[in-house]
Amino acid sequence: MMISEKLQHLIHTLEVGRFSRWLQLLPLAVAVIGLAVLYDLTEYRGFNSPEAMDAAQVARNVAEGKGYTTDFIRPFSVFLISKHNHDQHIGELQLTNAVDFAELNSAHPDLANPPVYPTVLAGLMKLWQPEWKVETRKPFWTEGGRFLRYSPEFLIALLNQALLLAVVALTFLITKKLFGAPAAWLAAVLTLGADELWKFSISGQSTLLLLVIFLGLVWCLLKIEELGHTEAPPVKKMFLLAVTAGVLVGTGMLTRYAFGWVIVPVAIYMTLFGGVRRPGLAVAAFLAFGLAVAPWLIRNLSVSGTLFGTAGYAVVEGTFAFPGSRLMQSVNPDLASAYWVRPYLSKFLVNTRFILQDDLLHIGGSWVAVLFFAGLLLGLQNVAARRLRYFTLMCLGVFVVVQSLGRTQLSAISPEINSENLLVLLTPLVVIFAVAFFLTLLNQMNTPSPQARLVIIVLMALVACEAFITNLLPPKVSPVAYPPYYPPEIQKVSGWMRPDELMMSDIPWAVAWYGDRQCAWITINSQYEFFLFNDYVKQVRALYLTLETLDGKLLSQCIQGGLDSWYGFVYERIAPEKIVRQESAADTWGRITLSKDAAKLAALKKARQFPLNFGAYGLMSGLFLTDRQRWETE
Repeated sequence: MMISEKLQHLIHTLEVGRFSRWLQLLPLAVAVIGLAVLYDLTEYRGFNSPEAMDAAQVARNVAEGKGYTTDFIRPFSVFLISKHNHDQHIGELQLTNAVDFAELNSAHPDLANPPVYPTVLAGLMKLWQPEWKVETRKPFWTEGGRFLRYSPEFLIALLNQALLLAVVALTFLITKKLFGAPAAWLAAVLTLGADELWKFSISGQSTLLLLVIFLGLVWCLLKIEELGHTEAPPVKKMFLLAVTAGVLVGTGMLTRYAFGWVIVPVAIYMTLFGGVRRPGLAVAAFLAFGLAVAPWLIRNLSVSGTLFGTAGYAVVEGTFAFPGSRLMQSVNPDLASAYWVRPYLSKFLVNTRFILQDDLLHIGGSWVAVLFFAGLLLGLQNVAARRLRYFTLMCLGVFVVVQSLGRTQLSAISPEINSENLLVLLTPLVVIFAVAFFLTLLNQMNTPSPQARLVIIVLMALVACEAFITNLLPPKVSPVAYPPYYPPEIQKVSGWMRPDELMMSDIPWAVAWYGDRQCAWITINSQYEFFLFNDYVKQVRALYLTLETLDGKLLSQCIQGGLDSWYGFVYERIAPEKIVRQESAADTWGRITLSKDAAKLAALKKARQFPLNFGAYGLMSGLFLTDRQRWETE
């Protein structure tokens, strides 16, 4: 074949042959990549949630061959592991100084993160070795010598944005299967323009990976429903799909424990819509789910004596028995108060009210959510779509209950973007049914021309994606999540510590991630609990407090918060004068005056002297106290 004929054949293949379709999609792919680049240049922000840094530092330990261990030490994790190891050695001679029951002198097992997402990140770190040291010279990572971006975090963001594109593609395929190509394209555009999903893509959390797993599960359920309608259902294939669905739910649970409750809607769906083998399919899915999660639960049981580690106590956190993060910061908590129904009922009612009044209307964007809920009043002729909508509503009910009871301090630290947000997983399904309702309404309108119909669709897409579009406009946000996180300074103070020494901080997840040092969460007070940890668990060599504590409220937290609170501790260490309430009968208004409270000072003298008394000055982001002047060796 001559060269001209080869060229002719190649041109024909590109224009009308098997490659023509891919060539047509090339401009779309370039546009999507350009959109991602624009978003990263204008809206990218470093990690600002504890769970993102926690998972990343565990992933680094896995990638470096340290096993599934953590440098973020929760006092409650120490309590669980120590108690379990003590119980394992009952009756044996136990020398406190000789046996490391807390497993802090070696690598401390992680009890908070399920394994899938950190393992995926570890694989990424193996393939593309990041530069762990903060860059202070190269462009893009810095600007005028000022830190801007941390390269390992940006690498993780790129992975999650690739997962976001996979979510868009799966949404397109599911919608096309149910409602056809025009609805599929509109659903893909609205999913791509969902501002909340883009925020999760740069957050460093596992949400996008979990969303891909969830949509894979939806695809399996649709195939099972489809095969169940045939005259001679392929039993083997249906059971294989049921097992795959169970494994996907198990994988999702090993990505985020709360996702495991999805097995309930899955089992109900298969029991109702699985054809003649309905009960068998539900049992197969449940058994596959159990087998998928069993090895990891056995690991947790052998390490801590609990099935889910510290994550299994999320329902206890945030109750009036353990408000805020008090449980995770407790060295020796009294769990007896957690065995009553009232704390959980109160937590459920308060959080459910918040979800129903606020969170539900933000699924997929406010306008999309309105279309979805309005569309529930519309009957669907497509049987598969109708049944998938039942599944969506079942998941919605389960997620509302689980999210209400599982809400912890993580949602307070990062209110909008956190790993406890399960409702965001329904975004693609909400978009699909919202699009179906919108197109149904559009078909009933007397549009004068196809062009007018297209204009209406474009306007609807612009309104639905308004939040995402406006966020791309100037001014752009700062990439640095400060306060309280400033990676160069965290690495600086961490560099003063030896790898075998223990720090304590109010942002231990950041010290573990940026500083690569073992760091404990500050205990619930600066006296009894601190010394209980320091004397009987492991000696604390440095204390690093940031604006999370230093910005405490003067009256309610620093002065009235108690002598042993960390706010009171900071106040006594750095306040040049003691601002106290004057106890005078004549002072009926309780004025705040500059004076010295003799009773307070006397009580302070009786308190045990704090062992970390050398402070480093000139830090931008916090207070650093240690047992000696480490910075003089620089």
